[in-house]
Amino acid sequence: MTNFQIKRGERLKSKKTIDSLFSGANSVSKYPLLLLWKEVDLKSKKESFPIQFTVSVAKKKYKNAVDRNFVKRHIREAYRLNKPNLYENLTGDNRQFAFMFIFTGKQLEDCSRIKWAMRKVLEKFLEQKENKR
Repeated sequence: MTNFQIKRGERLKSKKTIDSLFSGANSVSKYPLLLLWKEVDLKSKKESFPIQFTVSVAKKKYKNAVDRNFVKRHIREAYRLNKPNLYENLTGDNRQFAFMFIFTGKQLEDCSRIKWAMRKVLEKFLEQKENKR
């Protein structure tokens, strides 16, 4: 049975790791999502997951917290649904990655658009990861 849960250990909370994503990370984009990713050493955690992720929506574009939370919730849901396929492609790979999904849309998008963009971004990530080897 496929596990669609997002566990606590899969959330990226380390300020140091998040700052490193902005300084020297690889990026992949498909409107309205931008994915910053970097290979990191997260093995020190009790539960090791191949990917830790976080989501960001600009406060400058979306003044209301309700709108930002709406978008973040849909991005997390899209990631949750695509996570099993992503993990399947990362099996046997002893590398770990830090992800940051940034919403770059000018207006609020519907859930289906975000899910489509998430699928495309993750496909591009897998292609880019293979080319980096």
